Amino acid sequence: MRRATIHLILVLIWAVPTLASLSLVIETQHEDIQTSVDSTPTVLFRQFIPSIAEQFIGMPVLVGGRPNQTGSTDNSWLFYSIYAGAANKAGLVYKNLMPMDLLLDNAHSIKADDVQNGDLIVLNNDLTAMVYQVDPSGRMHFIYASKKRGEVTTFNSDHLVYYAYWLEHLKGFFRINEQMLMPARRK
Repeated sequence: MRRATIHLILVLIWAVPTLASLSLVIETQHEDIQTSVDSTPTVLFRQFIPSIAEQFIGMPVLVGGRPNQTGSTDNSWLFYSIYAGAANKAGLVYKNLMPMDLLLDNAHSIKADDVQNGDLIVLNNDLTAMVYQVDPSGRMHFIYASKKRGEVTTFNSDHLVYYAYWLEHLKGFFRINEQMLMPARRK
């Protein structure tokens, strides 16, 4: 961006305070690459999910495990930790830890072509994985606490296991309800 454009944007934000409260799209340019970053808390929440989720890959799985206390996790704690961490970075608060059945009670069904970071893929036996990243190509990356492997593992929608097992037993894709995320209190 040119200095004049940046100056004009800053003047507009200063001169018209209501603009600062709107969801602004801030454009940044580095070399010849232009990107947009939407500053709404919900969008930021979804953008932070991949980096939070990747911290748990390879963590041992233990029913009732708590990552900060035992260095292990189960799916409920894994999803809670990812959601709470991303919410915190986005200036939100994730409601609370809940067993998987209650988490799914606080989620709604979505279409497969509407999947975003943080959505859940659920099988008929209620085995659940989180979509922690959706590539621009549409490839989905999943994370879950695998009891069979004994660790938090990942796979993507190009992998044979996705087609041979997950899609074969698919109940659907789900997104947590908006009420699960609340604005954080300012100190």
